[in-house]
Amino acid sequence: MWTDLKAPSLAEMEAMAHDIFERLPKRFRDLCEGVILRVDDFPSEEVLDEMECESEFDLLGLFQGVGLPHQSLGDVPRLPNMVWLYRRPILDYWAEHDETIGHIVRHVLIHEIGHHFGLSDDDMAAIEAQAG
Repeated sequence: MWTDLKAPSLAEMEAMAHDIFERLPKRFRDLCEGVILRVDDFPSEEVLDEMECESEFDLLGLFQGVGLPHQSLGDVPRLPNMVWLYRRPILDYWAEHDETIGHIVRHVLIHEIGHHFGLSDDDMAAIEAQAG
């Protein structure tokens, strides 16, 4: 059985992330309207520099944009809010820990979306528990 296992491609991980997103509580998903979910192999050099990462494997995901607590009706139009998942660092983490790839992707996705809402780690843990 294990001889047929392989790491998910970018497209497969993006499909997995969208499937996991659809299983999150509806109230949570509804508040994410307009947030774009993307998967890339690694963060850009600019992101690595901005986040002061020592390695391209240091960052599993990232929220880019203006979180809900910081938005106002008078805001000027800006780029859409985005949640990035980074495939290769996630796969590296998966290889080193006793968790399923789906659990890791769900955890990172909820954590990064949580930044959109300005949620605490306890809030994010509660949402993850609801997501099962």
